[in-house]
Amino acid sequence: MDTPVWVALGAVAHTVDYVQVGPWRTRVLQAGPRDGEPLVLMAGTGGHLEAYAHNVPALATRYRVVAYDYPGHGWTTLATADLELDAYVAHLAGLLDTLGIERAHLNGESLGGWVAVKFAAAHPARVRRLVLNTPGGTMARADVMERIRTLSQAAVDDPTPARIRARLEWLMADPASVTDELVAIRRAIYARPGFARSMRHILCLQDPDVRRRNLVTDDELAAVPHGALVIWTSDDPSGPAGAGMQMAKRIPGGRFELIEGAGHWPQWEQRTRFNDLVLGFLAEAELPAPRT
Repeated sequence: MDTPVWVALGAVAHTVDYVQVGPWRTRVLQAGPRDGEPLVLMAGTGGHLEAYAHNVPALATRYRVVAYDYPGHGWTTLATADLELDAYVAHLAGLLDTLGIERAHLNGESLGGWVAVKFAAAHPARVRRLVLNTPGGTMARADVMERIRTLSQAAVDDPTPARIRARLEWLMADPASVTDELVAIRRAIYARPGFARSMRHILCLQDPDVRRRNLVTDDELAAVPHGALVIWTSDDPSGPAGAGMQMAKRIPGGRFELIEGAGHWPQWEQRTRFNDLVLGFLAEAELPAPRT
């Protein structure tokens, strides 16, 4: 049986707080040494910090780990207007300010990887190294966008266990990776009053026109200052591994790794391999920032 989320987190000292970042009452988990190098963990569209629960204990042995719920997501204040990438980038900058963090490593999955690249390009002095696991932001596949929109909105409009499970199973290589506990965690979030409306604002990025104006550009990839590890998987539903390889090539000091036996959540399905890759990459000497 898989280790329950909060049993896994119980293996390491941690706090869960709510901090005010602009208009957003933001749920934040922190673990590891407070004087360590900060490492921010960022989940995907419609997600929540528990997506990284099985990584926090390993990563917190070396880093000050920060995991949080985006605006409109999880247990953070719900959205009443569309959320495009500038909103997520501004919120992350505000969160770092609130926590007294000048520079941080960023580890983003899906939407989190998209935010990480945009943030690094806009605020290069505030980032160390990036880890991008099955990152979004470089593709606009109509079939994938429609699938995300349909599954996500159905899950919040009628948050039954079956609909929540269908949304989560789409993410995984092995449907058995979706535990009853994970379904219950997400169901509690999706059943929040107002979450269905918030999800519509989150899903604006699945609109082709909105997505197109928010896509990561080659210039933004080239502006990532200290290299990035791009992790793709054998069974990712969002696109082929070639997309991750191209992304890594466009980032100075970029590196590509493929994890077998995982879908869109390698950090969940293949956590030991994922943790080893992240710890190994972040421990390497930081690359000098590119000249401007």
